[in-house]
Order: sequence, then structure tokens, then C-alpha cells
Amino acid sequence: MQKIPMTGEGHKALDEELRHLKTVERPAVIQAISEARDHGDLSENAEYHAAKERQGWIEGRVQELEDKLARAQVIDITKLSGDTVKFGATVTVVDEDTDAEATYKIVGDDEADVKSGKISISSPIARALINKETGDVVEVAAPGGVKSYEILKVEWV
Repeated sequence: MQKIPMTGEGHKALDEELRHLKTVERPAVIQAISEARDHGDLSENAEYHAAKERQGWIEGRVQELEDKLARAQVIDITKLSGDTVKFGATVTVVDEDTDAEATYKIVGDDEADVKSGKISISSPIARALINKETGDVVEVAAPGGVKSYEILKVEWV
């Protein structure tokens, strides 16, 4: 059973989603199915079929979340430090072609959100940054071609 690395914040978010699905969404869809059954013929009842489809999605997501939480390896990034890039690090890089700076926090797959500066540990840029230090230059295969980034700063925020 392979462990899934995640921050405490990511673990909490998955746990809250699971709780919401079990306590709010599941009872609501059961109620919707019950109401749709009261309308009669189920073979031509679109509300019933939509509610059953929603129920299937909810149950699938509950199983997925329970599996991820069971395999979670929560990493306390407040106890990490050092000059090399690892899981949980906040890294500031500069694109060597455009001189544009960007800051990324390396997080678990389920926590990734590029808009808020969080990139997945399995993303190409994160894989290129791992085990590098301030001043190192990394090359990343991007859709538009190879991009070069220089690491300006490694922080543990």
C-alpha cells in the first residue's frame, strides 16, 4: 500500500470533504431518490435516474477519499528546514527567458492549485526542483518547449 504524501492542511481539507459528503450530500440524495420514487413509474422518471447517478458519484468519491485518508502520510512542514527543495518547500524561481518570477509551494496531488501557487509533487516542475538548492538552474519540459528556471529562494513557510 503506497503512502500518499500530504500536508496537514490538505489532510484536513479531504477529511472535511468526506464529512460533508457523508452528513449532507448522502442524506440529500437519499431524500431525492425517495421523492422521485413517489412520482410513480421509475423507468421514465428523469429525477430518479439523476438522483441515482448522483448517489453513485457520491459513493465513489466517499470510497476514494477514505482510501486516500487511510494511506495519507501527513508531513508537518513546520518541522522541516534546509537549503534543498523537498516536499512542503516554498520555492521562488525566475524564468531565465522572460525574467518572470514565480513562487510555488510543493504539496500533495490532491492539494495542488496553481492559482494559489501550490503545485503537485508529481508535476514536471516540482520533480525538476526536488533536491536542488538556491542558485541551481533546472530545465523543465513544458508544452511550449524546454524552460529553464533558476532557484532564487527555498523557504519553509
